[in-house]
Amino acid sequence: MQRRDVLRLSALAGAAGVLTLDPVSFAQADEADAGDEKARTITGHLPTGSPDFVYLPVEVPSGVREIAVSYTYDKPAVPAGTQGNACDIGIFDERGTELGGRGFRGWSGGARTEFAISAAEATPGYLAGPVRAGTWHVVLGPYTVAPQGLDYKVTITLRFGPPGTTPKPVYPPQRAKGRGRAWYRGDSHLHTVHSDGKRTPAELAAAARAAGLDFITTTEHNTTSSHGAFEGLWGDDLLIITGEEITTRNGHVVALGITPGTFIDWRYRARDNRFGQFARKIRQSGGLVIPAHPHGTCVGCNWKFGFNEADAVEVWNADFGPDDEATVLEWDNTLVAAAGGDGRWLPAVGNSDSHREPSPVGLPQTVVLADDLSRDALQDGIRSGRCWIAESSEVDLTFEAVDGRGHHAGVADRLAVAADAEVTVRLKVTGAGASPQVRFITDQGPLYTTTLSDSGSGTVEWKTTPSYAAYVRAEIRHPAADGGASGIPGPMVALTNPIWLGGR
Repeated sequence: MQRRDVLRLSALAGAAGVLTLDPVSFAQADEADAGDEKARTITGHLPTGSPDFVYLPVEVPSGVREIAVSYTYDKPAVPAGTQGNACDIGIFDERGTELGGRGFRGWSGGARTEFAISAAEATPGYLAGPVRAGTWHVVLGPYTVAPQGLDYKVTITLRFGPPGTTPKPVYPPQRAKGRGRAWYRGDSHLHTVHSDGKRTPAELAAAARAAGLDFITTTEHNTTSSHGAFEGLWGDDLLIITGEEITTRNGHVVALGITPGTFIDWRYRARDNRFGQFARKIRQSGGLVIPAHPHGTCVGCNWKFGFNEADAVEVWNADFGPDDEATVLEWDNTLVAAAGGDGRWLPAVGNSDSHREPSPVGLPQTVVLADDLSRDALQDGIRSGRCWIAESSEVDLTFEAVDGRGHHAGVADRLAVAADAEVTVRLKVTGAGASPQVRFITDQGPLYTTTLSDSGSGTVEWKTTPSYAAYVRAEIRHPAADGGASGIPGPMVALTNPIWLGGR
């Protein structure tokens, strides 16, 4: 690193360390005429162990119509098992880089090599608005750095002229027609061209309808630019909810249902003790806090913040795999703790995290019992655990527990009966594929397992007592690849949240 690129490691209001470079200025910019443009290119080197964020201040003069940024970095070969170079990019305007502040103007991660912002329009992932005079900051995020370091080149271009006007964003409504109190299917972890996805918003809405969904949530990585990009794409049959996937270096969290246009910052690690602050901001903005793919295998995907601030947890992400299996087991352990503690438990949800074809939208999907098809009603259903997860809209089920006197409890309910009272647990399944396995899981683990017919439909009953099972939840699985010889169950078809048994 050259001496002029001196490290000025600051706390950034307590967040992960940053590197601030010398500012870029544009000499004689005040003499520019409309239609002129001026460009500067900055090069540098980042060693292994660089801070999470590198800030390049840009002194923007008055009269700028558009700011455009492009960047490149080297990708040298590295030994097997060693991380290579990966560098994200975004920008903050003259209002500053304060953690959680108002200066955010966009983020594209590693999905784009260039972007532009003007009052009239902006590259997807970025927010249109005036390019005011002052110190802007291009932000580089060296996600991983090779042993030999990372060489970067950033070009900033200022285009001069009349500022133009910013169109008022049109946000989705908070309610769709719906069917009254009913089970609604949705996918609340999705990406488009506004972050690292390949679908346009129109293509995503079409895919959601084709998958039989009633609602989706737009959750781009570290940006809200998609919130105003769905105009004309919602309808009586499809509710579009606004959200964000807050993508930190210590895990990702879905902010489901935040007020449109609300930005939630991501520039902190677990060791910074800042997540609680932003979890509260999510809730203050009307959203739910849902850790995503807690055991994901990508760099930075493992969830390190704990679950005390969570409203639900994404236990199934895309095709069911070993990381999801680990998450389901971890989640089940929290149910055991809740059964013997204060009763607070964390509902399970599932989402596709789909970015592009051929990854399907709605694999999996969360089926929510809600009073109507609205953001608030769906959030109430998820928050209370009145939901279950399915691999597609072809799968349907009902799950209940009843006692000898006809008292009834459904998903997330409690059947308050005596410890020795006989309880019948009943699961009715349709559309689960050929010969699916049904398992009833309790605080002791799987206590009953059976296989349905080749039709993938049927009703399963099991009798127990609250003293034997503090809760019961259901799993429907595809047949195991080895026929069950290893004892490892097959991929998930559907799973429910628990029914609680016994009084408190």
